[in-house]
Amino acid sequence: MRLSRLALTAIAALALGSAAMAQEVTLRFQHFVSPLSANPTYFMQPWADKIEKDSGGRIKVELYPFMQLGGKAPSQYDLIRDGAIDGGWVIPGYQPGRFPEAEALELPFIVTKNAEEASKAAWIYTQKYLMDDFADVKLIAAHMHGPGIIHKTGAPVATVEDIAGLKLRGPSRPATLLLKKLGATPVGMAVPAFPEALAKGVLDGGVITWEMSPSLKLDELTDSHTDVAGDRSLYNLFFIWAMNKAKYESLPPDLRAVIDANSGFYASAWAGRAHDTGDKDGRDQMAAAGNAIATLSEEETARIKALGDEVIAEWIDEVTARGLDGAALVEDVRAAVQVTRSASQ
Repeated sequence: MRLSRLALTAIAALALGSAAMAQEVTLRFQHFVSPLSANPTYFMQPWADKIEKDSGGRIKVELYPFMQLGGKAPSQYDLIRDGAIDGGWVIPGYQPGRFPEAEALELPFIVTKNAEEASKAAWIYTQKYLMDDFADVKLIAAHMHGPGIIHKTGAPVATVEDIAGLKLRGPSRPATLLLKKLGATPVGMAVPAFPEALAKGVLDGGVITWEMSPSLKLDELTDSHTDVAGDRSLYNLFFIWAMNKAKYESLPPDLRAVIDANSGFYASAWAGRAHDTGDKDGRDQMAAAGNAIATLSEEETARIKALGDEVIAEWIDEVTARGLDGAALVEDVRAAVQVTRSASQ
């Protein structure tokens, strides 16, 4: 039986439409750490797998570690914004002064050591203050890592005086402000440069999480690891997981919905939880290597916290002079932390 030309045209159109619906979209996301570290292992790759599953295989997310697609870690936000990559992991603090309201989340002893709780608070705070800052990308998650630990060569830190004179890597402006208050010589440095600086003796140590310790070989490059007492962190770092806005908007509505369903509060908590898992693993590996693991006394922690309070007061004055309400920013971080802490109890 012959089909009419009209019927053949209709069949062809349907076939083309079905092919378009089944077409695979490949998104290239980039980060700057080992694929074996906590966030890529427990968040990024599972997130990518879930996007593929939820889209029925129509979206594939490829992850590129160690900045393999080009550029430097401090430029990651601009690489995403400008479309050099489809998405990736960003530390806003790697560009000091660009996102001043984000710094409130990184001030000393302001968020808890539980990264999932801290990340939920970060998302709440981000929704109130940072969406305009990140308006030129598609924001997927805003999260915190776990507590920053002092890693150094030689004996662990036991007093504030033990920190004085040390050359220590710091990841963000709030962290380096605290290190300076403690008498250290802070050296602002992105994480990929940290191991080489230790190996060459440029640094005595630095502050970073437990979970990053194995991938940076801190079991070999340092001898001791010191945390503060209590449930608040010496410092935490703020991250975003983001996508190029034009790429996101080019997706059909049903695929944008897949990204949306795996974004926001849920994704932020997931990313924070990844760091909690990695922190336990990292601490265990440092201990298994025979390195000294220490926690400062409550008295010494109180001395550091007092210096941290000075950092916070000076930060409030500084950003208020720039036209922001510094006191309100700090108060809202604390309020968000309290909400998420209460919800977890």
